[in-house]
Amino acid sequence: MFAKLQLDTKCFHVLCSSKTSPSVSVPTNTERSVPPVEKTVPFKKHVELSLQTNGAIKKYSIVPRKYYERNPDGGQPKTENDSSRIANQRSFGDKSGRGNGDGRVKKVHTKCSTNWASYGGYIPSILQALDTIEDLDEAFRPWEDTLTKKERTIILKEQSCWKRAMEIFQWFKRKGCYELNVIHYNIMLRILGRARQWSYVEGLWNEMSIKRISPVNSTYGTLIDVYSKGGLKEGALRWLEMMNKQGMEPDEVTMGIVVQMYKKAGEFRKAEEFFKNWSLGESLKLKVSGEVRGAGMENGSQANVSLNSYTYNTLIDTYGKAGQVKDAIETFEKMLREGTVPTRVTFNTMIHIYGNHGQLEEVASIMKKMEEVNCQPDTRTYNILIALHTKGDNINMAAMYFRRMKEAQLEPDPVSYRTLLYAFSIRHMVNEAEALVSEMDEKGFDVDEYTQSALTRMYIEADMLEKSWLWFSRFHLTGEMSSECYSANIDAYGERGHILEAEKVFACCHERKKLTVLEFNVMLKAYGLAQKYDKACHLFDSMESHALVPDRCSYYCLIQILASAADLQDKARQYLKKMQEAGVVSDCFPYCAVISSYVKVGKVEMAEGLYKEMVGSGVKPDVIVYGVLINAFADSGSVKKAISYVDAMRKEGLPGNTVIYSFLIKLYTKVGYLKEAEEIYRILQSSNMVPDAYCSRCMIDLYCKQSRVKQAEEIFESLKKKGDANEFTFAMMLCMYKRLGRFQEAVQIAKQMRERGILTDVLTYNNVLGLYALDGRFKEAAVTFKEMVGANVQPDGFTFKTLGIVLMKFGIPKHAVRKLEAATKRDSPSGLQAWVMALSVMVHVDDDIDDYDNV
Repeated sequence: MFAKLQLDTKCFHVLCSSKTSPSVSVPTNTERSVPPVEKTVPFKKHVELSLQTNGAIKKYSIVPRKYYERNPDGGQPKTENDSSRIANQRSFGDKSGRGNGDGRVKKVHTKCSTNWASYGGYIPSILQALDTIEDLDEAFRPWEDTLTKKERTIILKEQSCWKRAMEIFQWFKRKGCYELNVIHYNIMLRILGRARQWSYVEGLWNEMSIKRISPVNSTYGTLIDVYSKGGLKEGALRWLEMMNKQGMEPDEVTMGIVVQMYKKAGEFRKAEEFFKNWSLGESLKLKVSGEVRGAGMENGSQANVSLNSYTYNTLIDTYGKAGQVKDAIETFEKMLREGTVPTRVTFNTMIHIYGNHGQLEEVASIMKKMEEVNCQPDTRTYNILIALHTKGDNINMAAMYFRRMKEAQLEPDPVSYRTLLYAFSIRHMVNEAEALVSEMDEKGFDVDEYTQSALTRMYIEADMLEKSWLWFSRFHLTGEMSSECYSANIDAYGERGHILEAEKVFACCHERKKLTVLEFNVMLKAYGLAQKYDKACHLFDSMESHALVPDRCSYYCLIQILASAADLQDKARQYLKKMQEAGVVSDCFPYCAVISSYVKVGKVEMAEGLYKEMVGSGVKPDVIVYGVLINAFADSGSVKKAISYVDAMRKEGLPGNTVIYSFLIKLYTKVGYLKEAEEIYRILQSSNMVPDAYCSRCMIDLYCKQSRVKQAEEIFESLKKKGDANEFTFAMMLCMYKRLGRFQEAVQIAKQMRERGILTDVLTYNNVLGLYALDGRFKEAAVTFKEMVGANVQPDGFTFKTLGIVLMKFGIPKHAVRKLEAATKRDSPSGLQAWVMALSVMVHVDDDIDDYDNV
């Protein structure tokens, strides 16, 4: 019951430990709402691909099909270069913040003029003028009378600042000579939504209604997208519901946006059901604001739906994140059958899904397939492979993929280094870790704080204390370490008992004026592990001088530390009182620690007094507290007290657990309450809580004492099958059979004990010797005693009494037996040999007899 109290470190949010992985994110799918045109190497007209799935080789003929992926705003598809352009930054507000005072916009970084040039015509010049001239009348003057719808569309799309876009949009409206259609409003809704200017978005929507500009599919798709990405999922669903009320069927882009929204929210079932309904043309019947109903269809029902690669990628990733590997694979195979060309995103996602589920053969198959279609892995691909193999504890393969990435002329990014460096550090691969750090230094990559503290642990656990300190100092001296990182380093030293170094890190944190309650808590933990109780108390008491207030974790930690000491229960109780006065007691955990501590040292009355104090203060006890008290009173023989706490627990409506029921069976066994014990044992058998070996032995003991042979035999056989029957279990059965005069069964039990080698102490030897003496098996008794002496098990008075009976049965006078006993007391070794000799002579046991299989 009373296991060694250990520090509960759940409340210590330490950056890195041997059990904590760094925050390494290896994305496997893009989160863009508008499907980009993926850059892929052109396929041959017909490409036959083979894929190993669950051990079977499947072949597919990919027939590339051209498809047009439009944006929700109705424009041309964006390329990946769009997202990498440098935005032109303007400061709107007062005049001085917007320009240089000469009518020109203050220029920070302009967009890439080469991208503008791709439009041709006047567009590059117009955009250049808008980027440099603040006054719109002046900027537009050369082209004011010739602007086309297409040019107005491009001008709005190219605005990176929502305020500037609104100025231009208002200028178009103010002029009165320009027609603004739904495409222009779509563009503005997207720009304003991305800037989270929701009031302007609502205003534009109302304006469209007033001007009778009817929203189209992409309008709703845009609104759903920006609200979803802006963290307003309910708002996005309202737009979807409005779209449904208009009788407008979501197109593929809008469907993908909704699925992506559900996926981000972790609502994978809703994402799946929405897609299934959409693919059946039932999305208008979908209850978007409530519970999504099932479509009741199989994957085969989607056969008539032709999707683009972006949609397939979204679906595959959604299934993968939901753990539906089979559905992800089926979607991937359908993609191949439909002739939709897999992109690098597709392959990366499938590698991630297979790898996360330990299907590394399929990962190799996907890699081979990438080669077949000439789709080269990118840095993200290798990052996924490195992460999967480090997770699978195959560090050599992870390192191999890191090398392959370099050989493929791909630059490892910080994620690549961080993943591998952390993996090296937790495996204490010092040389490999140091080589990676050198590379990162050369490339100017910063080591993040998770990895920093992981390497500190690596050096500590590799007994390289000096290097660990140099490594810590490197980051401390920059002055940029966070409070959490200092805590992680304190914890690294404290867990290994390096208190002086932990104190030095604590002092460094103090020096940088970054001390928080977290550093105190971790330092308290370190003192507790090192049993520095006085220092722990002093540190706790000093928090006030640093203008810090101990939190619940601080109190929990200190109380648990003091309660685990042999004689500091009263001190722990003092801090418990302070905790109560501070109003931070939320549960019975600290009380339980002190109550257990009192019970452990035999101060049951003090434990009970603290229990009453706890209840009086309004803190409800839990099952553990009741278990401690029930066990304490059961051990002390106070049956009524123990049962009173059982009744109190039931009155509180607390369900019992295996530990509680074990205590009760132990209690009932001690006082011989078979009926009550049977009731508890049945509860254990009928629930998911399987009775442990201890409870079963108690029941055998009760059944044996009351000669309930059948019930005892059933439990005994069950324990034997599980391998849980120990020497005491066999001894109980032997004694029961012997008491009932069933010597044959008793002898068989004795034989099994000898065969299993579980005759190990004087008590079990005495039981077997007593049986043989009672049943007239004197030769077996003599051999058993000889084995007992050979096993260095010291006989007691009962042993000699039993052997004396055997000798007297052969006519040895009583005074001769007493002489043997006296000789044994004077010189135990020679006396024992005399007993062995006497028994051997009387029962004719030869020196070479060491077994008796026919007993």
